[in-house]
Amino acid sequence: MAAFLVIVSWLLVEKEQIAENFIAKGITKMADHITIVAEPRDVVGKQVRALRRDGWVPGVVYGQNEPVNVQMEWKALRRALREAGTSHLVDLQVDGGVRTVLVREIQQHATRGDIVHVDFMEVDTKTEITAEADIVLVGHHKVNVPGAVIQTQQTVNISCLPDDLVAEIEVDISSIASVHDLVHVSNIVAPKGVTILDDDDILVARYEAERVAVEGEEEEMGVYSPEVEVISRAKDEDNF
Repeated sequence: MAAFLVIVSWLLVEKEQIAENFIAKGITKMADHITIVAEPRDVVGKQVRALRRDGWVPGVVYGQNEPVNVQMEWKALRRALREAGTSHLVDLQVDGGVRTVLVREIQQHATRGDIVHVDFMEVDTKTEITAEADIVLVGHHKVNVPGAVIQTQQTVNISCLPDDLVAEIEVDISSIASVHDLVHVSNIVAPKGVTILDDDDILVARYEAERVAVEGEEEEMGVYSPEVEVISRAKDEDNF
C-alpha cells in the first residue's frame, strides 16, 4: 500500500488557492480559525479501506494529549483544508470538545489524488512553535542594466505563538539599486509576534545582469547579444 501513497508534508493545494483566503500586509494569515468536524474512529489497520469507500477520511490527533484516532467526511474535509491550508490553526471538533490543531501531514493517493489520511498536531496557543514560512519577493528593483533578480532562499524558519503563524513573509526588493546590492535575512521585516530563526547573513536575493558575448567568445559564454553580428567563424582543423 505504501507504494501507492504520496506523503505530503505541509502541503495540500496550490499556494495561489491558499493565498486567496488570507489577506494581510506582508503575511499570509487568516483572522479566525477554520473548523473541522470529526468523529472518534474505532476502525484501524486494513479495515480503513472500507471506511474510505463510505466517504470518510481517517486521521489522528497527537501532541498535547494522548493520540486520538478520528474520521472526517471527505468533502467537508477537503473544503476546510483548502481554506485553512497547512499554516493556520484549525478548531477540530471531536467527541463533544474542541482541539486547536495544525495540519501536520496529509497522505494522498499517488494516482487518484484522493486524501487517504491526515495527521493533526494539537498545539498550546500560549506556547511558541517553530515552522517554515515562504519568502515572497515584492516591489521592483532599481537597477538600470538588463538582468533579473535571483531569489536564492525560498523559505525562512520562524518562531511564534500559534495564533501569529504565517505562511508567507514578503521581502521588498526595491532596495536593490545596483548589481552589487544584496538582500539578506537581516533585511527581512518579520510580522508582529514572529521571530526569524535563520542566520542574518544568509543571502535571500541578488541581481544578476545579462552577460553580453563578444565575437570569439560566444561558444565559451553560451550567451549571445542581439546587437552583435557574427560575420565569420573558424573552420575545423580537418578542413584546412
